Amino acid sequence: MPTKGKSDMERIGLFSEMSYVTIGDKYVSHFMCPFNEAASKNRQMLPGGSKTLSALQAGYFEPQFVRIFEGEAYSNPVQLRRRHRLAESKKNLGSAFLPSNGDKWPCGLGTYYGTIGGSYPHFSPQLKAKERYIPPGKNFYTNPGKKGTGYGYANLTIGEQYPHKPDEYDLERIIAKKAREEHKRLLKGGPFKLNLYPRDYFDMNPYFNDKPLPPVKKLPPKKPIVTPFKPSSPAKKSGGMKAGTFDPYPAYSAGSHVIKKSKAVTSHKEQQIFHPPPGPKSRPVTSMITLNATR
Repeated sequence: MPTKGKSDMERIGLFSEMSYVTIGDKYVSHFMCPFNEAASKNRQMLPGGSKTLSALQAGYFEPQFVRIFEGEAYSNPVQLRRRHRLAESKKNLGSAFLPSNGDKWPCGLGTYYGTIGGSYPHFSPQLKAKERYIPPGKNFYTNPGKKGTGYGYANLTIGEQYPHKPDEYDLERIIAKKAREEHKRLLKGGPFKLNLYPRDYFDMNPYFNDKPLPPVKKLPPKKPIVTPFKPSSPAKKSGGMKAGTFDPYPAYSAGSHVIKKSKAVTSHKEQQIFHPPPGPKSRPVTSMITLNATR
């Protein structure tokens, strides 16, 4: 027991304290140390390298060529099949079953030759005698009650009924036609047109004309010419004389050439200058590009 302090039994519950493993070892710092130090020391595992496929045995995994059916005996499948058939035939107790007679074939359509039991009366096509069918009597016929309260429903009351009014075909068109005819009858004259309003130079429809076309003029029939016209004598040619003219040349008269002066404008009404009345005033005209774009 130590002279000072507590004993090992009192301190940790043991007779004596175990010695430490790392007592007296040098401190080694783990800073900048490799993770697996043994992997960088001594010789490591070196593979033999990849093998290339060749005709030599070095290109295969096995050191020697191993056969698949090495040591297997030769077998004949036909012979084995025959042996199995003989072994199975020995298990039969007797000979093979042979029917007493062959199959019978029918000699015609509708005959029962070759069948086991012949015809059956249930499948006979002959009609059986039946009693005359008497239909049962008719029941009483009643008219079911009519639905409705009587107000707004036709043919429900005992007395008068709604009169029948036929519905003509296309009635709306007929009524509209009569209203249109009555409207035309009340109109007086044609539509009012104001010719003073300026119009565009180019209309939407260049072939439209609000004026009625004049009647077609009939050309007078041409009269056939019976005999062609022939002059009595040929025309005369002028050869420097008066032979080719109807009358002789007029005599020369020497006259004075006088220039007429225009009269001065006076204030008289008859001699005033003519001024035409003003025409329609010009207005801006829409261009053809704008008309085509709007159209």
